[in-house]
Amino acid sequence: MVVLDTDHMSLLERTSSREGRTLESRLDALGSDAPATTIVSYEEQIRGWMSILSSATSMAKQIDAYQKLLQQLRNYCSFKVLAFDDAGAVAFQRLKSLKPRLGTLDLKIAAIVISRNAMLLSRNLRDFKQIPGLQVEDWTQE
Repeated sequence: MVVLDTDHMSLLERTSSREGRTLESRLDALGSDAPATTIVSYEEQIRGWMSILSSATSMAKQIDAYQKLLQQLRNYCSFKVLAFDDAGAVAFQRLKSLKPRLGTLDLKIAAIVISRNAMLLSRNLRDFKQIPGLQVEDWTQE
């Protein structure tokens, strides 16, 4: 199973970019082995949209932000979203004890992926490669 990190999910919302088109093409080649994402990636993106919505200074900006938020919701509904469950929490605690230089949310994403013996897709290879046992690739490059 392949699991998309937050940045790869964001790129799927912008398929007009070269990286977004490359990612979409590679995901299409998976066929019936549908990719997944994590509830933590959803959390990261929702936090961003809540910030944008709270600072919107006009109705037009609010409408635009809500339209983009709705598109994001539809995007996530088309993926299997993996929970942060007991297995993920155990993996998270183990990884946290290693004291990697990685944010808490990224560490939770790594823990979810490791607990499911999956591969993470992310452009953030530098940070994620420091996590032992985590398979990570960047599918935005041709």
